Amino acid sequence: MWNNVHKFGADFEKGWQPVVEIFILAILIYYVFKFVRGTRGWPVVIGFVVVLLALALVTTIFDLKVLRWMLGSASVFIAVGALVIFQPELRRMLAELGNLPLFATTSEQREAIEVIIQTCERLAEVKIGALIAIEQSIQLQEAVEAGIKVDCDATPEMLETIFFPNNAVHDGGVILKGDRIAYAACIFPLTQRQDLNKSLGTRHRAAIGLSEETDAAIVVVSEETGMISYAYKGQLVRGVTLEELRAFLTSVILKPERAHGFSAWLHTVLRERHRPAGPAVITKHEPRPAARPAAK
Repeated sequence: MWNNVHKFGADFEKGWQPVVEIFILAILIYYVFKFVRGTRGWPVVIGFVVVLLALALVTTIFDLKVLRWMLGSASVFIAVGALVIFQPELRRMLAELGNLPLFATTSEQREAIEVIIQTCERLAEVKIGALIAIEQSIQLQEAVEAGIKVDCDATPEMLETIFFPNNAVHDGGVILKGDRIAYAACIFPLTQRQDLNKSLGTRHRAAIGLSEETDAAIVVVSEETGMISYAYKGQLVRGVTLEELRAFLTSVILKPERAHGFSAWLHTVLRERHRPAGPAVITKHEPRPAARPAAK
């Protein structure tokens, strides 16, 4: 009996390690797929996996030793290629992992939110277009093109001046760092998604594109309808009210859960990853049609 118990213990010691390895690899693969799903690199992942599986199946069935050796030798180059292709996604993932609370106080952050709210309210009333990106943990200057350094206090008056039509720097986006305007006249990357409505303007496409590559929150004011929208993590929400915009910015900028340590951060990340991927554009309130002048 004791021999059987000893044999069982020895077999268990030899057999539990592969089970743990398979379990860990399965979790890693699952969360990698969850992370890149919905990004610009997602079609590349599908095509890449299909090609690798097809080649592996062919080499196994027909015992193609040379091709099998070539696949094994190319594993290093495949890994480097994956790093290059998914550089924006990896940068965003590492930034979220190592993100620390900002040194700005809660009162300063709330003041910055109110500046954005007042600016959007004023610009929406007169239908002046605006594109404002609020920088989080990822440096936005690495993801945008051009841009003029401003480095001044963020106020509604200054933002209105920047976006005023025919102004030298009105065409483009603005980057906010805390309570300061860092850059103006920035060119944000446009989204490459093909499932968007063709009527969606350049500002909204740029907002989605920047939110796909960074963790920034982007606010858009339409110059055609005066409708206020925001983009975050690849999703655009159109036609929001000022209160809805304030609630969104508060949840993104303040982030009180980060102050409770790694366990709370991990819980938040896992909760966000398990949310089902929604549509690229959500419209909450349609713009009201312009009132027709009364007939004389």
